[in-house]
Amino acid sequence: QVQLVESGGGLVQAGGSLNVSCAASGRTFSSYHMGWFRQAPGKEREFVATIRRSDDSTYYASSVKGRFTISRDNAKNTVYLQMNNLKPEDTAVYYCASTGRGIMPSQVYDYDYWGQGTHVTVSS
Repeated sequence: QVQLVESGGGLVQAGGSLNVSCAASGRTFSSYHMGWFRQAPGKEREFVATIRRSDDSTYYASSVKGRFTISRDNAKNTVYLQMNNLKPEDTAVYYCASTGRGIMPSQVYDYDYWGQGTHVTVSS
C-alpha cells in the first residue's frame, strides 16, 4: 500500500505561482511513476503531468505545458508540481497519484493510489 498526502494548495491571483507537494509513504517510492491530476467543480478528473520512475522523464497535458513543472525527490519520497503563470481555469482540486504499471501513464485508470487532494484557487 502507498499513502499519498498533498499539501501547498491555496488562493493565488492570475499570473501568480504556486508549488504543491505530495509526500508518499513506503520505501519503494522510486519504483513508482507519479502523476498529478485535477478536478474542477462539475468536471471530470483530468490529467496534468507525469514523471516516470526509471529516468524522470516527464509528460504534460497541453493545457499546462510550458507553465507547470513536475519533479520528484526520491530521497524525500516527494513529488512536486510547480505551477507558474496560473490562470482562473487552473482552479481545481489537485490530486497526486502513483502506479507501478505502464510506461508513461496519463489516464485516471492507469493509477492505483491517490491522495486526498489539495485545493487551488486562481482569482482573476
